[in-house]
Amino acid sequence: MRVNAYAAPAAGEPLAPTTIERREVGARDVLIEIQYAGICHSDIHTVNGDWGPQPFPVVPGHEIVGTVAEVGSEVTAHQVGDRVGVGCLVNSCRECDNCKRSDEQYCTKGAIGTYAATDRDGTTTQGGYSTHVVVDTDFVVRVPDSLDPAAAAPLLCAGITTYSPLRHWGAGPGKKVAVVGLGGLGHMGVKLAHAMGAEVTVLSQSLKKQEDGLRLGADDYFATSDPDTFKHLRNRFDLIINTISAPIDVDAYLRLLAVDGTLVNLGAPPEKVSLSVGSLIGRRRSFAGSAIGGIAETQEMLDFCAEHGIAAEVEVIPVDQVNEAYERVLASDVRYRFVIDSSTLA
Repeated sequence: MRVNAYAAPAAGEPLAPTTIERREVGARDVLIEIQYAGICHSDIHTVNGDWGPQPFPVVPGHEIVGTVAEVGSEVTAHQVGDRVGVGCLVNSCRECDNCKRSDEQYCTKGAIGTYAATDRDGTTTQGGYSTHVVVDTDFVVRVPDSLDPAAAAPLLCAGITTYSPLRHWGAGPGKKVAVVGLGGLGHMGVKLAHAMGAEVTVLSQSLKKQEDGLRLGADDYFATSDPDTFKHLRNRFDLIINTISAPIDVDAYLRLLAVDGTLVNLGAPPEKVSLSVGSLIGRRRSFAGSAIGGIAETQEMLDFCAEHGIAAEVEVIPVDQVNEAYERVLASDVRYRFVIDSSTLA
């Protein structure tokens, strides 16, 4: 079936209306009528060519919420009319040890992204800036009815990207967690870490979002542009999650960690970063990275958010404002996630 979409025709070019072909619904497929698609900074990096050559034209979007319109004959987990979501993955090998333990994002044969990736049948995947998508049932998650669908869309990337490391490194009561950056990822990190019971501190370049940070659940808020911040907070945190997609002074942040503390990088700046090994050795600190989460963990995150009343702070826009939205994201002029109303594509 051919469906309406918005695509980037080439690197750095504005997105424009187009139509794309979606495959026929196979035995294990789910056809989803998309209601909302979040705009992730990864979308912008991809279409601008920051992460290397891409198979243009590219339809971005991996924060998808919609309604099941059709299911294949072997699908049992989803029914027509269900509210569902699709995140950053639409396929993996299903056979490697990582896939078998529900870490599909680390598939040893290469996890297949929702857009700009080569699927197992040789086709190029196209994302959620469209009216419909066809996805294997194993990569479709249930979106609880208690969640607002527009505010739930960013959970499929920003939510799981912060939830996974917070869970993995044990954020909870008695733990001191810092979140670097209060943007699309960071605001979710604050909400989730607070709901998990951790003591939460925001580390942001300035104090202009301090009121927001405290409202979202932070206990403290400090400006990283103030050199005294790094003196005052030295050796304090058990876990720091860095959500910004720009280089940071890794050594300065490592020195904020207590013994056995971990700095986890979530943002993926195109530039290289460096550190002094001495920053790790002195207090048995760790510097790590984390990429989204598996499908089971994504479902766990959605259920956790429903239980605790957590969703993204969003600004819903018609699709013809997507290029303006990209510019505003780059200017940090959104609180905190743009979401496309897919009905405007019809």
